[in-house]
Amino acid sequence: MCNEVQSVHVLSAVGRGFDTVIGAAFDLPMHETTCTFCGQCLAVCPTAALTEVDNVSKVWREINNEEKYVIVQTAPAVRVALGEAFGMEPGSLVTGKMVAALRGIGFDKVFDTDFAADLTIIEEASELVHRLEGKGKLPILTSCCPGWVKFFEHQFNDMLDIPSSCKSPHEMFGAIAKSYLAEKMNIKKENMIVVSIMPCVAKKYEAARPELGHGGSKDVDIVITTRELAKMIKEAGIDFNTLEDQEFDNPLGESSGASVIFGATGGVIEAALRTAYEWLTNESLDNVEFHALRGIEGTKEASININGEEIKIGVTHGLANARKLLEKIRSGEAHYHAIEIMACPGGCVGGGGQPYHHGDLEILKKRIEGIYKEDRSKSIRKSHENPMIKKLYEEFLGEPYGEKAHDLLHTQYVARQKM
Repeated sequence: MCNEVQSVHVLSAVGRGFDTVIGAAFDLPMHETTCTFCGQCLAVCPTAALTEVDNVSKVWREINNEEKYVIVQTAPAVRVALGEAFGMEPGSLVTGKMVAALRGIGFDKVFDTDFAADLTIIEEASELVHRLEGKGKLPILTSCCPGWVKFFEHQFNDMLDIPSSCKSPHEMFGAIAKSYLAEKMNIKKENMIVVSIMPCVAKKYEAARPELGHGGSKDVDIVITTRELAKMIKEAGIDFNTLEDQEFDNPLGESSGASVIFGATGGVIEAALRTAYEWLTNESLDNVEFHALRGIEGTKEASININGEEIKIGVTHGLANARKLLEKIRSGEAHYHAIEIMACPGGCVGGGGQPYHHGDLEILKKRIEGIYKEDRSKSIRKSHENPMIKKLYEEFLGEPYGEKAHDLLHTQYVARQKM
């Protein structure tokens, strides 16, 4: 997985004979290597010898701290995989039960990262339009995946000017929660704890990045995985299967179908196109589904006609595929306007923090089907039509891609050493 599928080449056999172990060269700690923290080694390890850093005790500690106001957000891919931990079929949509379980655990508010995915699209689609109009460099690369971000910081740091500067959705959520929401609720941001439930172990690393914060406060305080959430539900003695569905809290809980599909490979760029197309053409996009961008193939391409110009889109997942695509761009062999890259096979549904799938593509396909099912069930399927997002810009952020939005919702990247 590390060498062939992800092409990271951190894990290998170290030592000889009976002393052989699997680890990093020279016994380096993982944080001193080119490891992307994608967690795919966890997803396929046959012996469970590899595990993520467990943050469950940190969350319980904060929930039981009466001086802290603890809110939680859940990523789109979590709702189509969490049920597997309780005997349900892969791809089962358990959104309402998940919300009920989180309230039962003791969180003060339960929000949806999908809201922030819609917010990400407003900023990312604005950036795409900005670059298509000649005010920036193409292609634009999506920046929602922290494993992919760390990969290009190590492997392609001569190209740091082309990824989008947008923070990932859960980091945007944290930034808005500790500013806009804290202000509305009259809570000091230092007393607010933001917990993210993610399908991804790289999000733990991402939350610790020093640039992902504001005014001395981290955007996100604690990250736990889908597996860790299942553990907490069981520790709390909650019978997940019998829970009645509940709704997310607002104002940061309303979302569109476009935000849901972030969890599947091709979903981020499809969501961005649903908005960018309408902004560039001033026409309504009736068919919002871009099927050429979907599927489990390693790399996909599509051309979208916008105002008579063919906009070329690339989608890839798995870091070995990303490496091949980036090398073609670097050499001038390939040309795109926009590219989505996700580190994990299948996208976030196959994240290293999801219930173990051991490389079974059928499980990933069923999770992806669940993602698109929730998208089709939404009355609003375009991010820019989310009324709560409109209200956020009117009341707080001002212009999309403007000064305040850049201050809170955008970031920068670091050239890291190749090893």
